[in-house]
Amino acid sequence: MSDTITITRPDDWHLHLRDGAMLKAVLPHTARHFARAIVMPNLVPPVVTGAQAAAYRDRILAALPEGMTFEPLMTLYLTEATDPADVAAAHASGLVKAVKLYPAGATTNSASGVKDFDKVRGVLEKMAEIGLPLCMHGEVVDSHVDIFDREAVFIDRVLDPIRRATPGLRVVMEHITTANAVDYARAQGDDLGATITTHHLVINRNHILAGGIRPHYYCLPVAKREEHRLALRAAATSGEARFFLGTDSAPHTDANKLLPCGCAGCFTAPNTMSILAQVFEEEAALDRLEAFTSLNGPAFYGLPANTGKMTLTKGAPVSYPGHIDTADGPVTVFDPGFQLAWRVD
Repeated sequence: MSDTITITRPDDWHLHLRDGAMLKAVLPHTARHFARAIVMPNLVPPVVTGAQAAAYRDRILAALPEGMTFEPLMTLYLTEATDPADVAAAHASGLVKAVKLYPAGATTNSASGVKDFDKVRGVLEKMAEIGLPLCMHGEVVDSHVDIFDREAVFIDRVLDPIRRATPGLRVVMEHITTANAVDYARAQGDDLGATITTHHLVINRNHILAGGIRPHYYCLPVAKREEHRLALRAAATSGEARFFLGTDSAPHTDANKLLPCGCAGCFTAPNTMSILAQVFEEEAALDRLEAFTSLNGPAFYGLPANTGKMTLTKGAPVSYPGHIDTADGPVTVFDPGFQLAWRVD
């Protein structure tokens, strides 16, 4: 096995950058490694119009440190009041690359999400017509559905009916966490893709709950059983075009993570590439790391792969800071629980 690999510079197809002081602090950690990222729109208030997406893009670029290159790929937050014409115009301008569907109440800042899916049918039909992808947070929010079953139920109750009712709609199943989602994705055509996070390749639900609650491993969708983690690793390292990286790197201050009702999310932007190289090496799949991080995502979104390169070298243990400082307070960096040996040169 080689101790050095060079791949096309990667992209992140699911990223939270937040805003204000948090944006300024976390953006460099993504831009250091990733050329582009699909930026989530769940701010407060959410990014629901083309004009708001343009303004948010400007704030991101203003926060980018001098000398760094990074392209934010903007998204719109789907609500029951979303205007199909505004979506089409934002897409035609080249600004917006996807629309994000959050079931109302599914995750952080999702209160404005969709409750009645019939009310967004017109938007979805327009998106299918113009080829604009729909990124779906795949969980039902019914209180009687066990939190560990919510992704599987979403596939049967929401995702599959929407796709059947809207032929031609390109869909990204975001941050999949179950073997059920892997199996469903594999059974579909090339109009469906699926992102997999770094942390869901590393942790299962024992990491969160066994031996005491570990809030820095709490995320949504929540990590599942070990059998699901192994299914995700097999999918990510398979080289199959439908699977690509979306880190779902989601910074929260420690104060907000450690509340009695703490926020969900793992901040993986600083060390994702080192972790992934280790995972792919363990699966004897380093030759497929480039497909997962750098090629499959652009192909699904109809974008060219990056022209830049990234080299990773295996050697002495690599250390990352335990947290980063922001004006709002410290943010803990995801700890994979094992020593990292792959360094981004």
